[in-house]
Amino acid sequence: MNLVPFGGWQRNAKIVCNDVEMIVTLEVGPRVLFYGFTGGPNIFAVHESDAGRSGGDQFHSYGGHRLWIAPEEPLRTLRPDNEPVGYTIDGEFHVFTSPTDEYHTQKQIRIKSDPLNNRFVLEHRIYNHGAYPIELSAWAPTQCSGGVVLFPQAPFQSHSERLLPTRPMVMWGYTKFQDPRWTWGDQVVRLKHDPDMGPQKIGALIQQGYAACVNHGSMFLKRFPFEAGATYPDFNSNFETFTRQDMLEIETLGPMVTVAPGKYVEHQETWYLLPDISVPEDDAECGSWFADIAESHPL
Repeated sequence: MNLVPFGGWQRNAKIVCNDVEMIVTLEVGPRVLFYGFTGGPNIFAVHESDAGRSGGDQFHSYGGHRLWIAPEEPLRTLRPDNEPVGYTIDGEFHVFTSPTDEYHTQKQIRIKSDPLNNRFVLEHRIYNHGAYPIELSAWAPTQCSGGVVLFPQAPFQSHSERLLPTRPMVMWGYTKFQDPRWTWGDQVVRLKHDPDMGPQKIGALIQQGYAACVNHGSMFLKRFPFEAGATYPDFNSNFETFTRQDMLEIETLGPMVTVAPGKYVEHQETWYLLPDISVPEDDAECGSWFADIAESHPL
């Protein structure tokens, strides 16, 4: 790990895994601001209007990858993360920890470089330092700089095979199925970024535990857990994707849990960055291709 300047912030940790690197700022957050191949473009969006900012009581989007609390509500979720974070090493993990906030919660992102498997493992923890139990979900949104988000449909089953629904598809008040950025395949759903179009979002329960953003000819693949029988936020969504003019977001969520005083909840993601990716146009071909990639890149 080296400290490097990046995006207007002077103190940032660079963590390397073979030919992929990430940059995590120590000045706000915790926030991963850069993820990409060495010498290549940033897969993540970093917002120029927020670059180098710190301090104050106004929320700033900043960009990159962050840790939030779900379900979303203005005070607890949108609490500004404008203060410096602590940095330590715990075994194989680089640990980035926010100060405890006025709600007695503390956020921590733990990152392990795994060169043998060519991946990063991220553990997202939310601690309860208060006197009473709190109910929440650990939520891990990542703002990408553009491209297209892909996530798998539930496997097809005929009416005679299964009478009950396989998973929810969750809408917001501004969700529009006819928005041209969507492609509704039988195997794969796609959401494209368009810098000239505003907010769009959907949520889903993805039991397969994978989704990806493809941009700059590379695939940012997220693997994440699915816990059968658990209750997830937002009408049971463990995955959400959101876009607006300046970014395209790929988000995963852990189950709703009650965190006792002095305890924490943890949500894991595993990240892969795959080069030379061309997404098949045909939906059936894309579904098989995407599933094969996920199977060979486990959680």
